[in-house]
Amino acid sequence: MTDLSFDNWMTQLRKGLLELAILNAIAPAPLYGYDIVRRLSDVDHLVITEGTVYPILSRLKNSGFVETYLEESQEGPPRKYYRLTDRGRDELHRMNRHWDSLHDAIGGLRKERKR
Repeated sequence: MTDLSFDNWMTQLRKGLLELAILNAIAPAPLYGYDIVRRLSDVDHLVITEGTVYPILSRLKNSGFVETYLEESQEGPPRKYYRLTDRGRDELHRMNRHWDSLHDAIGGLRKERKR
């Protein structure tokens, strides 16, 4: 695979995983936007920015998977927090099951190749 092809493949893979990563990040507890960016930036190879996260959060909100609320901050203006809705929890559960299944299937293919 050439560098250009590999870079394109990695970009497409990241794009496909961002919603899953964002939903998993806010599943345990509500987070405000910058905290989501910071948490996801710790994930190796995800390469995430605010300009990437906020449009996805907006799309997730419009789909009914997340809801927002404002909370006062001692460090500046109120912060907009994002939390999963019941529908979002259901969708995240489905997405994680699918991801686990796909991961296992790819792992099986890799094991077959080593034989």
